[in-house]
Amino acid sequence: MLDVVKLNKVYVVGLFKRKYIHAVVDVSFKIREGELVSLVGESGSGKTTTARMILRLLRPTSGKIFFEGKDVWQLSKKEEIKDFYRKVHGIFQDPYASYNPLYRVDRILYQAFNLFDRELDDKEKEELVKESLKAVGLNPDEILGKYPHELSGGQRQRLMIARCYMLKPKLIIADEPTSMIDASSRAGIIQLLNSLRDNYKTSVLFITHDLGLAYYVSDRIMIMYRGRIIEEGEPDEILSHPQHEYTKMLVRSAPLLYRKWEDFV
Repeated sequence: MLDVVKLNKVYVVGLFKRKYIHAVVDVSFKIREGELVSLVGESGSGKTTTARMILRLLRPTSGKIFFEGKDVWQLSKKEEIKDFYRKVHGIFQDPYASYNPLYRVDRILYQAFNLFDRELDDKEKEELVKESLKAVGLNPDEILGKYPHELSGGQRQRLMIARCYMLKPKLIIADEPTSMIDASSRAGIIQLLNSLRDNYKTSVLFITHDLGLAYYVSDRIMIMYRGRIIEEGEPDEILSHPQHEYTKMLVRSAPLLYRKWEDFV
């Protein structure tokens, strides 16, 4: 499904005395169909930069990103790029910044049809919008017609997932989707991502700084530190036999995991 090969991103700062910042260094990984993989690391480790390069929002300095066998940065035809964004969606950390504040919820959702699927008639679109909102636990009668600022953080994040639900993407890049919402809403967001994976074989790259959360939701975990993936494996393997000192520190810093693996730490 997704194959990332030796991905690098270098920023050049300074006008007279240049300094090179290596944000992402030789990152390689694969995600299979229907797999939820977590990318775990502290702020500034390169997680979001990696996500933005996969989403074609930030051009890599070097390396390749293949989606369904095609290099995403070699797509040149309008229809190829449109098909890519039809199949690959991003869910970002700040649920408010993801929307145009001047658009009502109705327009935000129907815009997806205008961009990617014009074959449905108005009645079919209306039914699909309502079905998607109900699937993510939102009442269409209460939500439709409102502006994003009138919704809570959890509702805005659910709205973004409802937009994904309508289009049934092949891959979701979820960049800290639960960090700005309360614990009860957080559980709902995870459940919705799992529902998309189970029902439609949607693959998910779940980006988080919370190793405990990654353990409970992931098929595989990748640990990122200073732009590099330093460790990768199944959740039980990563947490019971961590190899890198940074991974060991993450295990010690998670209270629930600390009690479960107290023999190790």
